[in-house]
Parts: sequence; structure tokens; C-alpha cells
Amino acid sequence: MTFYYDDFAVGDGWTAGPRTVSAEEIVAFAEQFDPLPMHTERDPEGDMFDGLIASGWHTAALTMRLMVDGLFSESAVLAGLGVEDLRWPTPVRPGDELTAEIEVVDRDSFDAERGQVDLAVTTTNGDDEVVLSMVVEGLFARRSAE
Repeated sequence: MTFYYDDFAVGDGWTAGPRTVSAEEIVAFAEQFDPLPMHTERDPEGDMFDGLIASGWHTAALTMRLMVDGLFSESAVLAGLGVEDLRWPTPVRPGDELTAEIEVVDRDSFDAERGQVDLAVTTTNGDDEVVLSMVVEGLFARRSAE
């Protein structure tokens, strides 16, 4: 089933994942995009995190992949409009298994062809600790526009 703007209702929800994160991918992402020691070294000097942790931006990218696999690949999404309230309360570590909970929190009609759907996203690790929370504003085609 393809989800159009018309199909979303406030309170609808999906679970996406799980996906396990490796030390190698944490380091590879960090070396390219966020090369700080806590993301690139297994035992960084003056380590306040007790070992290697993923960049928050990597956590956001992993969450995006979960959202695509769990919802967007079967939807009439047109574009992302923005993100609000992005938080990384707990670091992602090698071996963490991530799962994203996605819930519709608002809808707004743009015009006869599209509408905005706001999705609260909470990504947790295998210990049920929140590693990311945000509200994603997405633009979706209307069923009637097809």
C-alpha cells in the first residue's frame, strides 16, 4: 500500500528496524563527516563517554534509513520540509540495535495536490534508551493528485 497525505491520521504509528550499528561504520562515518576523537578512536584520551560513540549526525542518518525502510519507501513522500526539536539524549555505541517509533502528530493541507504530515520520531537502542528524538515535517502527495 502506498501512503498518501489523505491516508495519514494523527495518532497513526509505525515501528521501523531494528538495525545494528558496528564500530567500523561509526568510524567510517565520523572520518568523513565528524572526525572528533570520540567518534574515531576506540579509547580517546580524556574519554568522558567510556569508549567509541556515533556522531549525532550519524544517528540521524541511521534514523532516516529506518524511516525510509519502515514507511517512506511505501509512501508518496515528495520532500522533507524540516526537523524540529532534534535531540540525542543517549550516545549510540558499537553493537547497539536501533529501532525507530514514528507517530503522526499533525497534518496540514497545502493545496489540492499535497499536504504536510508531521511525524514524531523516537529512536531507541536495545536497552530501550532514547538515542534520538525529533519531529520531521514531510510533504506528501494527495491521493487525488495521482
